[in-house]
Amino acid sequence: MSAPTELQQILQQRFEKNTQRHPDIAWADVQTRLDANPAAWTALQAMEDSGGEPDVIGRDAATGRIAFCDCSAETPAGRRSLCYDEAALAARKEQKPAGSAVGMAAQFGIELLTEEQYRALQALGEFDLKTSSWVATPPELRKQGGALFCDRRYGRVFTYHNGVQSYYAARGWRGALTV
Repeated sequence: MSAPTELQQILQQRFEKNTQRHPDIAWADVQTRLDANPAAWTALQAMEDSGGEPDVIGRDAATGRIAFCDCSAETPAGRRSLCYDEAALAARKEQKPAGSAVGMAAQFGIELLTEEQYRALQALGEFDLKTSSWVATPPELRKQGGALFCDRRYGRVFTYHNGVQSYYAARGWRGALTV
């Protein structure tokens, strides 16, 4: 499958503008990997459409797989006011949000960032200075009704916890895709 022309142009321009995020990776390598994986184009389009501004952030040295991540300055606008996961959404009796972070990520075909990935992203720039992002939560914490979220304040990256049913206008989620 060939690239959707408009999306391919957006991604290539973003790639070329932000080379500090992916030194030693050529766009031709990215294009080849994407063209071999049609589902990646669909996922990247969903990331772009929801305000994520996906960009390449690295390559796995062992496999050669290329990693994309949401690189919007703030948590993507089209992914805010969501509780953590589908179980939390189902358990909420009143004032239900439109969906869940984990559920939306699954619809996109991507994964929520882990806390480690979130910190690695923050090493590439300053993100979530006014917003926060749900991150993948370890099962033992989730079983207790909690979930993790992160942001950057005062020049530092913070990890916090909240109930999984919580949702806020300034909290969304960031995702990752490897191809």
